[in-house]
Amino acid sequence: MFEAFLWGLFAASSLLVGAAIVFARAPTPKVLGLVMGFGSGVLLSAVSFELVDEAVQTAGGLRGAALGFFTGALVFFAGDTLIARLGGQHADASRPDAPGGEQPSPALPIVLGTVLDGVPESAVLGLTLLQTGKIGASMLVAVFVSNLPESVAATTDLLQDRWTKARVIALWVGVTIVSGLAAGAGFALLDGASPWLLAFMFAFAGGAILAMLATSMMPEAYETAGRVVGLVVTLGFAVSYGITWVAG
Repeated sequence: MFEAFLWGLFAASSLLVGAAIVFARAPTPKVLGLVMGFGSGVLLSAVSFELVDEAVQTAGGLRGAALGFFTGALVFFAGDTLIARLGGQHADASRPDAPGGEQPSPALPIVLGTVLDGVPESAVLGLTLLQTGKIGASMLVAVFVSNLPESVAATTDLLQDRWTKARVIALWVGVTIVSGLAAGAGFALLDGASPWLLAFMFAFAGGAILAMLATSMMPEAYETAGRVVGLVVTLGFAVSYGITWVAG
């Protein structure tokens, strides 16, 4: 169980790496848009192959996968709506069409998507260790790589929202620890879990991430970096799929 916890910590540690990159040299808005576009491509690949396709194969059909997929999207939608109502916004005077200069900040929705994606993925990492005696390399790589651009994007926006560096680090440390605990719980509690439940967990993560991409990362990426984002998203998808293919 402790080994599973450590693997969960490692997979989520790229969140802290992303924050360290931003602390060392904050990206310009265009570079941030490119990073978010690349990250969107990485996450689209993960949703397609590591989550939804894996869910369908695990369940041997669409029922558990479909329920998990739409539940994940609905949970993210509810959380994102709550964040907006509680004031998850930042000032953006460059947008004349924004009433009062206030624009929704993508930072907290990205954090929410990271948590909703990372917890079930980490639990599955722990279960894989239990069942096979070794960690699933392709899933480990997918989680680690996808967390990095999410962290860079969210950290940059959180700092713009006047979060202190200490508060940002505390946030990512908390998410990392939760991911480690989820991996340990997967090792300890999911032995003998039904294929339907595992499929639901995979697909839940996929639905949450896809909803986050559509409402937060991809619109922000296009707004700040322009049409080249389309090429960068494609590159991110290809790189992520290539890594998964090699690791698998």
